[in-house]
Amino acid sequence: MESLYYVMSFVCHRHCRHCYDDRFRPYVRDELEAVVEQAQRSFPAIVDNLPERFTYLDRQSPDDNGALRERVGRIVLSGGEALHDAVRERVTYKVIERLRDKYRGQVRIVVQTTGDLLTDDIVEELLARGVFSISVAGVDDYHVGMEGRDRQRAFMSRLTELFERHGMRAAPLAVGHSAWQELEGPLFSFFGATPDAWIGKLWPRGRAWRNALSTATLADNFCNRWSGALGFLDHRYDGSEVSIEPDGSVYPCCVKTRMPIGSLVEDKLIDILDSLRDEPAYQALNRGDPAHMGLAYGWDEARLVAASHTTMPNGARYANLCIGCDRFHQAVLGPVIEAARARRRAARRSEQDAPAQFVAGAPAD
Repeated sequence: MESLYYVMSFVCHRHCRHCYDDRFRPYVRDELEAVVEQAQRSFPAIVDNLPERFTYLDRQSPDDNGALRERVGRIVLSGGEALHDAVRERVTYKVIERLRDKYRGQVRIVVQTTGDLLTDDIVEELLARGVFSISVAGVDDYHVGMEGRDRQRAFMSRLTELFERHGMRAAPLAVGHSAWQELEGPLFSFFGATPDAWIGKLWPRGRAWRNALSTATLADNFCNRWSGALGFLDHRYDGSEVSIEPDGSVYPCCVKTRMPIGSLVEDKLIDILDSLRDEPAYQALNRGDPAHMGLAYGWDEARLVAASHTTMPNGARYANLCIGCDRFHQAVLGPVIEAARARRRAARRSEQDAPAQFVAGAPAD
């Protein structure tokens, strides 16, 4: 694959009003320990069920003979807050080390953070474990203490000095641009939910939804862009990305569909994707075309668009295709997802039984 977005835990030191998931928040005492333990229990199986090689074929830059170049992919490790004291050593560092051992340097690991917990020691510890890039995601007016360009510039200036002390360079390209392959690490970058950013209109999710902050319309197709479902099934090629939650749940997009398409605690990632390759709904999402995801199931475009209209918690009318996708998942796709899961289980049983059948059928000495 080209990219994987792995939310390792829901623990965060902030409670941002624009966050796309209510579960990203501060936790205390037993509740905190339970969330951390969930992440600890799940990550070994999650990493083990990732592809054996984390590479992809780049259709954007064939060689002189027309052959597609094989590129090294990247894994973005996030939260919550990946550098929170409760998870940094118990989860984040352990995941990085397991990825490093699995891929032996043939993957680019990106750690995403709000940035305000970074110190010289933490940067040094990340780089010592082979982290390729640190991406600071909290540079916007929604983060308390970051309101206004003056504060944001001062914050970025302080962190730039910190990064450069450790030999890091500013990434000149936006996150998700295929040309990041040409860069040498270690790198750092900044972004946030600003009006000019890809996430600026905010997904209709979590506290952003509850606080009626999303300004997206039907014209804003989050599916048909990086971090959407576009290309998620094409795991051999550029543009492929999926999102993973702390319990191993897999989603076609960072926005997250109403239901996960599988779990990495149970199945290998490639098996999950391949089991849905022939499903018309997921083929449509793979094209970035959620308006037509229901055609094979009796939902024409008009019905899907009608289902995309709703009322926000503040009473305002709202319409976006993510809402229609949610409702279609809820009404139709549960049995489709479960049938794919059953096929994967049956395939595993068949593989497990094959050696015994071979031995049983062997001629006696």
